[in-house]
Amino acid sequence: MDSHRIIFSTMSGVLLPLLLVVSGCQGLASVQHRNSVQEGQWISLFDGKTLAGWKGLVGNPISRDSMAADQLALAQSEADRSMRAHWSIQEGVLCFDGKGSHLCTANDFSDFILELEWKIEPGGDSGIYLRGCPQVQIWDVTLNPVGSGGLYNNQQSASQPLLAADRPAGQWNHFRISMVDKTVTVQLNDKLVVHKTPLENYWDRAQAIPETGQIELQSHGSRLWFRNIRIKRTRSNDQIK
Repeated sequence: MDSHRIIFSTMSGVLLPLLLVVSGCQGLASVQHRNSVQEGQWISLFDGKTLAGWKGLVGNPISRDSMAADQLALAQSEADRSMRAHWSIQEGVLCFDGKGSHLCTANDFSDFILELEWKIEPGGDSGIYLRGCPQVQIWDVTLNPVGSGGLYNNQQSASQPLLAADRPAGQWNHFRISMVDKTVTVQLNDKLVVHKTPLENYWDRAQAIPETGQIELQSHGSRLWFRNIRIKRTRSNDQIK
């Protein structure tokens, strides 16, 4: 065997395993990328440690739209200062002390599936605003036997849930809220309580609800606890703003 063949054989013995390792890494990276895309359909709205991704409440969708940019920025700064005084994180749970105002997502959403767990004190009252509009109701089922999850402010469409599926005040409850166009479906503790019901525009009943808007955790003078908050955008052209 001549020297050239010896060199080529030696290099092949070194390069072939290296190429297999590189190829394997590329394949693994491809699988990891596919998995990350699938997992990335859900967006965590609460990291369990900070208030990142949240802001204080400024007015309502109509009043905010009427503000000049500098006026809105000033109002938002003050709302954020107030928000941080009353919303906090304790042992991975988002807590509200019963004072102050709503907690709002920094981003707007159009069509989505929202999942979260909530807990309220005895006698409490709260809700989830969708696209800045009230609301998916939360309250103490012992005082309000119809139960939580209804579209409380509706006047034309159904406002009460199909059944009461709440756990007692002081215990964790789970919401799965789906919004498509203007219709809302709500599952409370795996029970269907609202089925494809239009959410009416509380701020201007002559108009449909906005096509996009923030999600708000309503303050109503009650202590509140939230955890495991995540959302999935279901409209293909819905982008983070």
